[in-house]
Amino acid sequence: MHDTSTGSTGSTARPSRRAVLAATAGLTAALTVPTTARAATPDEHRLRALVSRMTLEEKVGQLFVMRVYGHSATAPDQADVDANLSEIGVRTAAELIAKYRVGGIIYFTWAHNTRDPHQITDLSNGIQRASLDQPRGLPLLVATDQEHGAVCRVGRPATLFPGAMAIGAGGSRSDARTLGRISGTELRAMGINQDYSPDADVNVNPANPVIGVRSFGADPEAVAGMVAAEVKGYQAARVAATAKHFPGHGDTAVDSHYGFPVITHSRELWEKLDAVPFRAAVRAGIDSVMTAHIQFPALDDSGDPATLSHPILTGILRGELGYDGVVITDSLGMEGVRSKYGDDRVPVLALKAGVDQLLNPPSIDVAWHAVLKAVQDGELTEARLDESILRILRLKARLGLFTDPWADRAGVDRTVGTRSHLAAADRIAERTTTLLVNEGGVLPLSRRTESRVLVVGADPASPSGTTGPPTGVLAAALTELGFTATALSTGTAPSAATVTKAVAAAQDADAVVVATYNVTAGSSQRTLVDRLLATGRPVVAVAVRNPYDVAQLPSVKACLATYCWTDVEMRAAARVIAGRVSPRGRLPVPVQRADDPARVLYPVGHGLSY
Repeated sequence: MHDTSTGSTGSTARPSRRAVLAATAGLTAALTVPTTARAATPDEHRLRALVSRMTLEEKVGQLFVMRVYGHSATAPDQADVDANLSEIGVRTAAELIAKYRVGGIIYFTWAHNTRDPHQITDLSNGIQRASLDQPRGLPLLVATDQEHGAVCRVGRPATLFPGAMAIGAGGSRSDARTLGRISGTELRAMGINQDYSPDADVNVNPANPVIGVRSFGADPEAVAGMVAAEVKGYQAARVAATAKHFPGHGDTAVDSHYGFPVITHSRELWEKLDAVPFRAAVRAGIDSVMTAHIQFPALDDSGDPATLSHPILTGILRGELGYDGVVITDSLGMEGVRSKYGDDRVPVLALKAGVDQLLNPPSIDVAWHAVLKAVQDGELTEARLDESILRILRLKARLGLFTDPWADRAGVDRTVGTRSHLAAADRIAERTTTLLVNEGGVLPLSRRTESRVLVVGADPASPSGTTGPPTGVLAAALTELGFTATALSTGTAPSAATVTKAVAAAQDADAVVVATYNVTAGSSQRTLVDRLLATGRPVVAVAVRNPYDVAQLPSVKACLATYCWTDVEMRAAARVIAGRVSPRGRLPVPVQRADDPARVLYPVGHGLSY
């Protein structure tokens, strides 16, 4: 078996269509569908014939979507070989596929899967070849979390857009659809055919530590419109979109990666709030729905997480919402799904609940053998597995993977990070930046009277392979716009000495821009802003993640919300600060008063302009 990423010429031969046809035993001709994502249902008889040829072990494998370390399917770096041996018991992606016959692979930045577009393309082709070279080999679903904003796995030079809450602030369904179409087109060019986006959660809890700006907002109807639009964009690009996290993760103060959240909404509130975007996703023809590792007593009082709940997944999602597409778990390595049952029981219970795809178990060997044993012991029937496998195969057929699962470098060069795509992202970002406060007309800054600008504040790690840090990107963008801007990173918890240093630097500036990040009542970021205000210089606060920061900064005279700290948002904020564009964003969530959370400081829809 040869990996396409090991050549030194920098070019990869695109595998022939004949190779795919041969590898899938002649069935692909009957499974050929139009190249649109929502194509006609493929020949069900042929798909069932394909399932009938599979061994039980192959059926079990088809249910799993697994991580694997390395930039190459067959020749990863030694450190990644070691990580694979330690966590998975194989050396490479090709060995993982051969041993467990998995139905999908998920890419992560930290697993070194996403170095650059050409490498990703080669990895995708190597993975597909490894699967198709097996007896009765099938094309794979290659997935990632490309939500944009705070959660992205494929960074520059791919086009990176504002995140969901920013898109919600922009209020344009057309922009949401454009995001999905461009992002999907670029992912597909790199061989990624399933995206775990959009987030359909309605974020009504400002303290939500895991969703927050990943949500389009707090208004269920507005969120529903954005979700449906983005779904249509992705699926028009022949990438499976995934609405998450069912039945709704928007009102929790616990991160399900590390704990077991409980949602206390009544059934009636769920219908009016959480369910609305998922219903819209189903109507839009969503290809897959991801479950949440949350307890939702009003929907199932067993104490089980929704991922393992038959009443929630089969009773509500399939029965009441009428969804018959692929259901995938959130990562099975998260604490929220592991707190009640062992890793050998979780995948079995998930399948019994109605799940189709089992995502990223801590140990695939434990999970795979547990499912196999459950069928051999009669706890699960092979017919139950066949139901899920048919849904997975229908999805692969709709995506055209039976006829052409390959990507090629020429397609990458034509598609990924093109000038028109990058320009579209910049235009969309300009429509999302939200001006919350502008007392006395502090903004826009003047190049004549406020030419020297100091940019200070938080510099969280770049979320998506962008250049960063945000203070540096802001300063560089302001300099390009005619200011003389310098950056001084003060962090998310500036010390007294750091605050003093920033105040001293402000003495030599005409204006100060301070980037804030999740400011709390006791945060020294508040001290920094107050000390800068005391200098008498104009101070512009830029909330680079949660828009709730403004409630903790009562003395600030000018405040922008960008909802994320990616380069595209920082550059848009700089253009707003400089007056090159007028702010157009409107709050998609309410901001409560810091001293009285029961009262709203700024309602949904608040936003100023010039």
